[in-house]
Amino acid sequence: VIANRALELLGHDKGSYDQLHPNEHVNLSQSTNDAYPTAVNIATIVAVGALADAMRVLEDAFAAKAEEFSGILKMGRTQLQDAVPMTVGQEFRTYAVMLGEDRLRLQEAVTLLHEINLGATAIGTGLNAPAGYAEIARRHLVEITGLPLVTAPDLIEATQDCGAFVHLSGVLKRVAVKVSKTCNDLRLLSSGPRAGLGEINLPPVQAGSSIMPGKVNPVIPEVVNQVAFEVIGNDVTVTMAAEAGQLQLNAFEPVILHSLVGSITHLAAACRVLAERCVRGITVNSDLTRAQVERSIGLVTALNPEIGYVAATEIAREALSSGRGVAELILEHGLISPERLAHLLRPEHLAHPGTAEERPVPDRAVPTGRMESTITRCG
Repeated sequence: VIANRALELLGHDKGSYDQLHPNEHVNLSQSTNDAYPTAVNIATIVAVGALADAMRVLEDAFAAKAEEFSGILKMGRTQLQDAVPMTVGQEFRTYAVMLGEDRLRLQEAVTLLHEINLGATAIGTGLNAPAGYAEIARRHLVEITGLPLVTAPDLIEATQDCGAFVHLSGVLKRVAVKVSKTCNDLRLLSSGPRAGLGEINLPPVQAGSSIMPGKVNPVIPEVVNQVAFEVIGNDVTVTMAAEAGQLQLNAFEPVILHSLVGSITHLAAACRVLAERCVRGITVNSDLTRAQVERSIGLVTALNPEIGYVAATEIAREALSSGRGVAELILEHGLISPERLAHLLRPEHLAHPGTAEERPVPDRAVPTGRMESTITRCG
């Protein structure tokens, strides 16, 4: 193809190989075994750059929501059980941080692909290439691509080794697993709207059912989950293809490239769709999340330093047996004054213990009262 295009540009007919020959001229000093892997490396580097850009879009979307939801209190959960209070902003900040960490791992992995084996020819000995060819070819590639490419120090090793691809595929799997876990969280937090957690609302994209009116499914997180499943499967393919190489060459790089390209392009699209069609439109049911904190048994852990372990244990038992809220019972037993309790239940105090500015609050014990009226009265 290259030879015939060159012949056209030179004013000759296609196939006039006496003027320009595919092997004698175009492929001079090269082999499929060094030209093809070098091209694969360069193409993959460019593709990974596009994925990193898409991950930054999703990271920024989560970071913006973290800021928007920074003052909204909710219960954290471990093993799907009430844990301790946090803010919705902290929850969303976690997703942004994970993406930022994975972008750095991706940059580290792609650095390995800047090592090329052009000039190795058939198996790495450089047979049929003139002295200095590898360095001359590398310099030209650097000028054309603008990439800091380097020639592998051992071309025989570089021609047979696919370790850089295995490493990159593993990082892609890491990205997929963590983004998929994030989507699991979004689906769980938005479950309901009445019989699930119902803490957040995902923007509706389509009707969720042809038989259940009003049903809206979390289709964007679900499609991202499916992309993640594909990436995880592609990692197995890359692993087996890299392992299947024999002696001085791996003949299975085509399926490695096919798998990597699929993982990279689909992950990039998934990140952008998740950001644009889902995350940016998320809202929070803040009244519900606040009420859950006030009723949760987990709240007693946050108040343990104020009332002591023994009293906290008794309050937790009574709350469980009676179905009443922890805050309500603490006020009823006069363990903390309404003013002090309102102060302790501020989001900045519960979600950032030890960092919120402490202001003296009168600690007048009041034997009875309801948390709702206390919050209203204390602002």
